[in-house]
Amino acid sequence: MESVIFQIILHGGNGRSLAMEAIHAAKQGSFEEAKSKLQEASGALNEAHKFQTALIQDEIRGEKTEMSLLMVHAQDHLMNAMTLKDLAAELVEVYENMKSLRGVSS
Repeated sequence: MESVIFQIILHGGNGRSLAMEAIHAAKQGSFEEAKSKLQEASGALNEAHKFQTALIQDEIRGEKTEMSLLMVHAQDHLMNAMTLKDLAAELVEVYENMKSLRGVSS
């Protein structure tokens, strides 16, 4: 069980880091890199979600999962990473629009 929990934490953390890298790339005007980082973040979060889904399916089949502090941490970590990825996508778009608007007014 702990190995599954650590996979959620690992992939969730990777997704969060890639989302932050996307924001930083967009801030520097590297929009293709930012979009690539967002795609990588989505892939990492999808991997984490697969592990989470497997736990949910086990529970549906009657295999109860003990709720530990580590499990709560993994779920919290994943949900925060997913939220940050969504926010990063919005920020990349905002930075790109800002650059376009500056180009029009120059």
